[in-house]
Amino acid sequence: MKKGNNGKLRIIPLGGLEKIGMNITAFEYDDSIIVVDCGLAFPEDDMLGIDLVIPDITYLKDNIQKVKGFVITHGHEDHIGALSYVLREINLPIYTTKLTMGIIEKKLSEHNLLRNTRRKVVKHGQSINLGQFRIEFIKTNHSIQDASALAIYSPAGIVVHTGDFKVDYTPVFGDAIDLQRFGEIGKKGVLALMSDSTNAERPGFTQSERTVGHTFDHLFAEHRNSRIIIATFASNVDRVQQIINSAYKYERKVVVEGRSMVNIISTAQELGYLNVPDKTLVEIDQLKNYPPEKTVLITTGSQGESMAALSRMAADIHKKVSIMPNDTVIFSSNPIPGNEKSVSRVINELSERGAHVIFQDAHVSGHACQEELKLIYSLVKPKYAIPIHGEYRHRKANAGLAQALGIPKDHIFMLQSGDVLELSDQEAKVVDKVHTGEVLVDGLGVGDVGNIVLRDRQHLAEDGILIVVMTLEKGTNRLLAGPDIVSRGFVYVRESEGLMEDARRVLEDAVDRCLRNQRGADWSKIKLVVRDTMNEFIWKRTKRRPMILPIIMDV
Repeated sequence: MKKGNNGKLRIIPLGGLEKIGMNITAFEYDDSIIVVDCGLAFPEDDMLGIDLVIPDITYLKDNIQKVKGFVITHGHEDHIGALSYVLREINLPIYTTKLTMGIIEKKLSEHNLLRNTRRKVVKHGQSINLGQFRIEFIKTNHSIQDASALAIYSPAGIVVHTGDFKVDYTPVFGDAIDLQRFGEIGKKGVLALMSDSTNAERPGFTQSERTVGHTFDHLFAEHRNSRIIIATFASNVDRVQQIINSAYKYERKVVVEGRSMVNIISTAQELGYLNVPDKTLVEIDQLKNYPPEKTVLITTGSQGESMAALSRMAADIHKKVSIMPNDTVIFSSNPIPGNEKSVSRVINELSERGAHVIFQDAHVSGHACQEELKLIYSLVKPKYAIPIHGEYRHRKANAGLAQALGIPKDHIFMLQSGDVLELSDQEAKVVDKVHTGEVLVDGLGVGDVGNIVLRDRQHLAEDGILIVVMTLEKGTNRLLAGPDIVSRGFVYVRESEGLMEDARRVLEDAVDRCLRNQRGADWSKIKLVVRDTMNEFIWKRTKRRPMILPIIMDV
């Protein structure tokens, strides 16, 4: 193999290092680029009206002749959610495990992209060759089935990318994480380890998913006389499996509610990742045929999302299900950072309707705590450490662990999105920065809402708008009608007639002066006068700055 780039491997995160979500990383050697994951992020509070945030892939478009494909670690939105948008711009093959591919295929068919996208399902333990790279899929555990770590073999050395993972010795379905393989690869000599930082601040081990099963069993035994509603993450197939096991044991029928949940569960069932006893699952319309204490609802909305099934039930706007005073509602999740308020709101609404709400001990995390991270570092023994997946503080904690395990400080890289890290056996350093960013999705528009539009929305949301309308005579520029002032979201007009009247008078004078001074005054000049006059007057009287929109018509 020829050694290009002076035999150096480049690792370029294009997203996912500033916050939870939007994970996407490019690996480049010579004439080959592979892309690991392609996720979305959910909008921040100040992104008014935005539905999703996806990564800016300018770097991949600029180097498209080198890019060999997407390699996906697991099927969570923050790792696959942007594929349906990105594949419209760059058509690349996708390589991943069976369940992950099933979930991706459902997304692609919704976006009419299935026919044109090449796909290859890979088993754990298998490798694929892409250009200068060989990528091996290693079995790991996570809160969704079929998660993988990747060993990325390049002429410059091996990089191990853990994906999102935990160490679960007793998983609900399938095998435990392949620790032996991590050890074998560690023996070969690993150039760098990129590891999940989400729980790096938490000491100890993450509990096994099975412990939740025991909790469900106790809860089902305890609440035999009430209907049970369980909110959890749509993608957690094992959690759903354990709920179904308990329901079957206590002879309850199960209803699955929430579009994302129904999608993933049907995919998991088709592919054999979910084992449902006959006649256990029923449609939501059949709920009324069974006594409440013989039913269980599994629903989305554990994060308090306003449109998810549970929130609609809590607010009493769900078409098929109303919360009843005897219901038991179990939150089988923890609030993701930033969602605490919404979750608390839904819990309050449920309690007001008389439901009994349980949110302790019915959840375990899908991410490794400190002891598991130490275990992986000790098996892989990397030369360089690159903490990924998490906010800055999580990655900082991960870097601290690496240092405590003897990795020198200058061998640990706290990268930012866009950094180009060049690695070889001799040295590693950040040599460049490439263009990255966020593309905002609003409705069907991808990228048509930018910072300026958001700034306007913020302005409108905080201060409202005043529209000034007037009619000029064509040619002579004589004022025929107006200026009339219409306001929205600024002040309640009926109670502020005086203010509006004064504003009108001040405006009339200013426009008059402007027209007298310049017989052929151009419209941009008039608009400027209107804006300045109004801004000054309104600020003096109200200490507010609404958006001023002058509209001039000619007759």
